[in-house]
Amino acid sequence: MTVKNVEKLEKSRVVLEVEVDADEFEAAVAKAYIKLRRKISVPGFRPGKAPRKMIEKLYGPEIFYSEAIDISFPEAYESAVKNEELNTIGYPEVEVLDDVTKDGYTFKATVAVYPEVKIGAYKGVSAPKDPVVVTDDDVDERLNAMAERNARLVSVEREAKLGDTAVIDFEGFLDGVPFDGGKGENHELELGSGSFVPGFEDQVVGMKAGEEKDVDITFPEDYAPELAGKAAVFHVKVNEVKFKELPELDDEFAKDVSEFDTIDELRADTRKKLEEERQKSVDVAFENALLEKVAESVEADIPDILIEEQCRRFLDEFKDRLAAQGIPYEQYARMTNMDEAKFLEDGREPALRQVKMDLAIAKIIEEEKFEASEEDVAAEYRRIADSYGMDVETIKKYLSEASIRNSVLNGKAIAVVKDNAVVEEKPVEEKNGDDAAE
Repeated sequence: MTVKNVEKLEKSRVVLEVEVDADEFEAAVAKAYIKLRRKISVPGFRPGKAPRKMIEKLYGPEIFYSEAIDISFPEAYESAVKNEELNTIGYPEVEVLDDVTKDGYTFKATVAVYPEVKIGAYKGVSAPKDPVVVTDDDVDERLNAMAERNARLVSVEREAKLGDTAVIDFEGFLDGVPFDGGKGENHELELGSGSFVPGFEDQVVGMKAGEEKDVDITFPEDYAPELAGKAAVFHVKVNEVKFKELPELDDEFAKDVSEFDTIDELRADTRKKLEEERQKSVDVAFENALLEKVAESVEADIPDILIEEQCRRFLDEFKDRLAAQGIPYEQYARMTNMDEAKFLEDGREPALRQVKMDLAIAKIIEEEKFEASEEDVAAEYRRIADSYGMDVETIKKYLSEASIRNSVLNGKAIAVVKDNAVVEEKPVEEKNGDDAAE
């Protein structure tokens, strides 16, 4: 293998012109013969028994050339990349130049490489940081949410109101004909939740147990294609109306929902947890603001493939979030008329920001000459295992040492930025006219 030429292109791409010589190509042809001989029919010989020279005489030596190129190319390409010390990204575009003969062939490979990166100052970067504030109202809101989760539904003999749960039978019709998926029995519908087609729940409000009526609705234009924009009639029967009864926020409530004996203890613990949550949120926001500033200083000729791969990661993460909610991606895309190509195109700008941030972190690791020791890797494995309540060996089945090592290095780079950052004082918000007059 001989590298005949190396040419650098824009967007951090490189063109390699590589020659595979006669000896290398002959070795590949010999392997191609062994691989293909059983598939080649030669009169007078059983499958796989015909000598190579006989096959070449009958069909020409070129019969093995295509397979020989497939065999010889990967090794020649990898050797060329290694010789030129290229840090490539993705797969190359390959073109065989001129004719292939027994003396070998020459190919051209165009491939993206990691760009050279220049970075501005990453120490002493400033960004605003919100104060951590938890009010009594915040604590009340969290306690009320706990009460909501522990509420019980009580049957009532009155008209249904917003917030009530109506137990209903329903069947939908298009032009008087029932449609698939439009029927249900004893379905518990929380009125005002917005879980049914717009306009449906509002028309159930005011009905009592035992009442029946027809509900007219029009499906939204972005609904499932077979129903989008169509007018439908639902025949609805209310079987029961239930009222959500909230527990009192007292000592008994505290004992029921927590390890505390009094509501004051539960309130204090709730405040502490809210403060911890907001501190974590503020720290993350501050970290992101710092890294975005550092990323803005990055100068690099970024190849398109890095941005495209990040867009794909955004899409995969979106699919994972849907799966976590029990929603199949294909079903979601069909019901919302999601355009995947537009999703990827819209993701290019945030993908570019993320790529620049990743390049900045990699450059900091290089500049600071960070390393991830065995102790660092072991500690990170333990931290992750503890956070998930699992043992280290189980975590190792899911997370490779390389990924953990990369995480450790990234953490060190981010720490350098944070530990040397300057917190900007946020300006005090001006009061409006009414407040100022008080």
